[in-house]
Amino acid sequence: MGDRVSDEQHRLVLTAHPLQRVGAFAFAALARARTPDAVTAEAFAQTVERMTGDAVRAALVRDSKDPAGYSLKCSRSFFPNSKMNHPSSAKKEATTLSGDVRRWRQSPDEATWPEADCVLCGRRAVGFFGKSDVPLAESDAYRNTTPRGHEGTALCWPCLNCFYALPYGCRLTGGPSIAVHSWDDRFLAKTTDRQVDENRRIFELGRDTLGPVPAREGVALNALRRYESRVTAGVDLMVFSNENRGPSLEIYTVAQPLAEWLRRRAFGDAYGALLRAHRTEKASGRVGLARNAFREPERIVRACARYLAGPAAGRGAIGPEAPALAGLMDTFVEEVIGMDHNDLAEIKATARRIAARLYSESAGKLNSFYVQFRDQRRLRAWLQHESVHWVLKPADEETGPLVTTRGYELLFSPGMDGQAWFHRELLLIAVIEDLYRRGWKPDGAEEVLNNLPTDPSLPDGDEEDNDGSNQ
Repeated sequence: MGDRVSDEQHRLVLTAHPLQRVGAFAFAALARARTPDAVTAEAFAQTVERMTGDAVRAALVRDSKDPAGYSLKCSRSFFPNSKMNHPSSAKKEATTLSGDVRRWRQSPDEATWPEADCVLCGRRAVGFFGKSDVPLAESDAYRNTTPRGHEGTALCWPCLNCFYALPYGCRLTGGPSIAVHSWDDRFLAKTTDRQVDENRRIFELGRDTLGPVPAREGVALNALRRYESRVTAGVDLMVFSNENRGPSLEIYTVAQPLAEWLRRRAFGDAYGALLRAHRTEKASGRVGLARNAFREPERIVRACARYLAGPAAGRGAIGPEAPALAGLMDTFVEEVIGMDHNDLAEIKATARRIAARLYSESAGKLNSFYVQFRDQRRLRAWLQHESVHWVLKPADEETGPLVTTRGYELLFSPGMDGQAWFHRELLLIAVIEDLYRRGWKPDGAEEVLNNLPTDPSLPDGDEEDNDGSNQ
């Protein structure tokens, strides 16, 4: 019985706790194992010792403001008031402090193990643990402490060490840490392994070697772009801190279809245009795209519509990237949004007729359409007026009404699960795409440009992932 229990205390298992899972894959990466269940008992012991050595080195710096104290600073948002970062550490002799840290990271004597099961995996617990060992709560409302009269969270030795390994698998910021999680184990393994490789230098050297703190959503987007296989589950972005001043947890999620779309489409000219469409004066395109993806995915289409239509209405000329970006949005609405193919075809047919109506006109006509577009009531009035004109003088190559009853319903119905505004954005993109394919180059574009309200500039380059803020 004793040997079996001892063997279980050196074997990693995955549980339903996302941070434990990230820690388990980080532990496996440190142990040079492909998966957590491939970590041998010998490799487990060696990895525990390695993490303990890193904790000792961090503790001996004593001052988190020291150039070599970055890993000590980070430890406070994982293991506050632990032996490695307790305020009393500054007054201790090196040998005393080293011994305290090692005893903290040592497995409890079997004679002291409680008669309790690990709350995560069900194996024999080796003790009860609190916030100095495990990130516990999601907000200040829970105070990140255990209930009065309770000793803590029952954990086995392997699950506890998964939490000790968690910092290696997160993007460290010196404040809240960023963990990328997924129930796709292959993706999580690859992503965490890369993060561990980057963080090992921090824990060995004590200083940040990763450069400026990135925008949190950008960390997850970069992980998707670097993954070479199909993503089979959604991706969670977990931004958390276990510090005493204010423990916190924020979770942003992209569902599997969007995660896979971001991974597959993150290359080529169309992707470059997608980034430029999301760039603002305050943030790079990658940051803007990542934020929309993790917070309001439908706004990806809106950003592209404004990027294409604003300059087109103003300059009277449409950039050559319009078809590629429009095609990319077609894949988005079909693969991610799951829009009905016939509804998409109806919107594109409406856009084609509107483009035929605008093609023979000056740039001012497109500008008028764009101005009306920004207010659905004015757009509705514009379409009604133009529909009458279309009946009297339709384009030679087009048949049928300017807008069918189904098209009108898609664009303006207050029902449709609140998607009418989204359909209007698609319409705008499709109009610009069709005008480009027709070779639309009207006279008088410069005059229109002088009277057009300008949007924020969108530089062509997009080299930075950092948004310039410390999150």
